[in-house]
Amino acid sequence: MNYQQNYQKWVNDPRLPADCKESLLAIETDEKEKEYRFGGELEFGTAGMRGIIGCGMNMMNCFTVMRATEGLSMYIKTLPEEDVRRGVVISYDTRRNSRLFAEKAASVLAKNGIKAYLFDDVHPVPMLSYAVRYLHTIAGIMITASHNPKEYNGYKVYGEDGAQMSPEATAVVVKFINGIDDYLSVSGEPDSPLIVPVPKEVDETYIRELSKLTLSEEAVKKCGKDLKLVYTPVHGSGYVPVMTILKKLGIHVTVVEEQTTKDTEFSTVKVPNPEFKETLSMGIDLAEKIHADVVFGTDPDSDRLGVAVKNGKGEFTALSGNQVGILLLDYILTRLKEENALPENAAVVKSFVSTGMARAICEDFGVALFETPVGFKFIGEKIKEWEKDGSHTYVFGFEESCGYLRGTHARDKDAVVASMLCAEMVCYYTYIGKTVWGRLEEIYQKYGFVLDKNVSVQYSGLNAMKEMNAVVDALKSVKVTSFGDFSVEAVRDYSNDVRTAADGSKTPLHIPKCNCVYYELSGGSFVCVRPSGTEPKLKIYYSIRAKDEAAAEEKMNAVKADVDKLLASVR
Repeated sequence: MNYQQNYQKWVNDPRLPADCKESLLAIETDEKEKEYRFGGELEFGTAGMRGIIGCGMNMMNCFTVMRATEGLSMYIKTLPEEDVRRGVVISYDTRRNSRLFAEKAASVLAKNGIKAYLFDDVHPVPMLSYAVRYLHTIAGIMITASHNPKEYNGYKVYGEDGAQMSPEATAVVVKFINGIDDYLSVSGEPDSPLIVPVPKEVDETYIRELSKLTLSEEAVKKCGKDLKLVYTPVHGSGYVPVMTILKKLGIHVTVVEEQTTKDTEFSTVKVPNPEFKETLSMGIDLAEKIHADVVFGTDPDSDRLGVAVKNGKGEFTALSGNQVGILLLDYILTRLKEENALPENAAVVKSFVSTGMARAICEDFGVALFETPVGFKFIGEKIKEWEKDGSHTYVFGFEESCGYLRGTHARDKDAVVASMLCAEMVCYYTYIGKTVWGRLEEIYQKYGFVLDKNVSVQYSGLNAMKEMNAVVDALKSVKVTSFGDFSVEAVRDYSNDVRTAADGSKTPLHIPKCNCVYYELSGGSFVCVRPSGTEPKLKIYYSIRAKDEAAAEEKMNAVKADVDKLLASVR
């Protein structure tokens, strides 16, 4: 059926609630909006599904959530009976309808005879991942749209290992979902005894697990109580666990009170993304007022951490996700080495779009570095692989988008443990007479300056994903020999699992496939182009090595100008 027919089918369905029907009648003459809502279905991929909240097939609503959960239930019931009995744990953040969607998902599972553990209040992504592992459930569901604007919500599925569901299992779930043509036919049992609360001990043991990961107990003991740290949960789910772990360690925290409320509108920020300095602005204002040392901010589902510190001029600077990543990497490896606790087979994992600086640091410490596609589930898969074969010991993983994980208690990025580590890192450098900013400058002096930046090109409409993928596909057929002052030494086509060197020789990448083109530039720099898997944005990543920041900025501008010309030629 076309979008007009789908629209009419929904509007005329007597099962459609009155408020939904009213919202659809309000767009009766808006063909563009009708096409967006009914011209396609909300895609369910390895990152689950994410979309604008509203009535329609291509929107986040109770019907799309229940249909997805029905498909997940059908998949679970194909597994051995002992796996089915393990149940599913469900969490949610502070977004619009998050609790409602969680309850609907639980009711569908119960209707299918599957136990549903439901958190009684908002809990972040890492605690959902931990709960899956602690309760030994067969799967987990997280209702969140992460750092997206307030109009969005989403649905993420986790496997039994606590990582986001594997591509193979997701493909089976999607097949079951696609077999459900009648969205309004899925029902649940909201009062079923199979819906049970998550035990309180999950929260308690999670905090205990994080406490085991501290690296500078003496420094925290000496400096923690005097540390001036400002924290904002940006109206999200990180407030309770972040404050709990910092207070447990004895670290003094001042919170941005206005941003502790569970505000579904995120009314104090433009976008609840701690990657942006603007999102941390209230925290920075408070920090300047009380002469604080550092500012932390977590996103609604508390899997991303933004950090601002004072620079050499005493002004607050928001660090990039790459800068926090290399600071934590350097700190963790330094402290493990100082304590003679760095495993001989230690390994670090990062997404391939994250800073090239990580390789220099790992090589200096004699630690193996592995790269994965974007998506923390791939880092989780590495942890699982090494636990099975014992070839490496995982010590840290990160992504440039402010996602970090130390420990194996969870299999997704964890802003709670990252907050703990960053706080004790500040204490450690204070203890030895340094600053975080000073240590960052030392890292650049030791390994060479790297300027990392990513640019997003916004798309819109029903065909946004198709258009973005078409741009990336077109790049694969264009031969590029240089960007700015850098020669292109090789091109990685991750969709075809091949690296093509400048001389034409080809080698396999041996990495999970994704639609992405990565240009290896001379001197260790790179440019990478990929469509976002969660937002209608084409993302271009730059990592430029130079002698200093000024030189890197100049080289970056030249590279970006050439990339812009290339993109214009294929769009």
